[in-house]
Amino acid sequence: MLGLICVDVDGTLIGTDNTVRGDVWAAMADARARGVRIALCSGRPAFGNALAYARRMDQGGWHAFQNGASILNVGSGESLSEPMPEEPLARLLARSEETGWLLEVYTDDDFGITRPGDLSRRHAELLGVPYTAKRPEALVGTRIRAQWVVPHEAAAAVLAEAHAGLDVHPAGSPTMPDTLFISLTRAGVGKGSAVSLIAAQYGVPLTRTMMVGDGHNDVTAMRVVGFPVAMGNADAEARAAARHHVAHVDAGGLAEAVGLALTL
Repeated sequence: MLGLICVDVDGTLIGTDNTVRGDVWAAMADARARGVRIALCSGRPAFGNALAYARRMDQGGWHAFQNGASILNVGSGESLSEPMPEEPLARLLARSEETGWLLEVYTDDDFGITRPGDLSRRHAELLGVPYTAKRPEALVGTRIRAQWVVPHEAAAAVLAEAHAGLDVHPAGSPTMPDTLFISLTRAGVGKGSAVSLIAAQYGVPLTRTMMVGDGHNDVTAMRVVGFPVAMGNADAEARAAARHHVAHVDAGGLAEAVGLALTL
């Protein structure tokens, strides 16, 4: 069986009803009991629902949040997180003021927003945190990631923007299907770099690691592991990067992937 399974959240762990199936939790618990490490590998931050998911998956282990910008051991509190360059961040904040687009700025354990309103309120609910409408300049600690949160009709314009010095990771969520989340990290930082670091912490070869995902932001991780798995609801890019394909998230595809990992 494999040594490490890395798991995306939206569209992989949680389905269209924003919950995790019981058979998925049972499959992951069985894999942990057999000695397999399981790492959450999400665009979400390390608080609210995502932190709870990570602790339930592997309470003393390493997990990747914020598309690899935030890498934390949720047992010890150790961090391998990457700071965001100041100049590109300043440009993003200025551009948000010019366009009216919602920009979120994150530390390891907090975030601020540029545009209070329904979109930011709905996203806070999805993340499982109180809606506070804190401004980015009020954040304390190292800022590690920014994220555009925009309706799909604005997505093409946002993606066409120059994001020099940054890597761009667009992703969706089945619970906010009208919205695109465009995560921005330091150049070279992504789920692929995070999975590589986590595997090294455990001493597990990448050739014996699985990544299960469904979207564009999962592909960098899928490309570095020996066993990339695409959910049945995956987009074309994730399907093309996969070596194995499983059922739709709402049909227990992740439980199927974990079962597969125990046979490889």
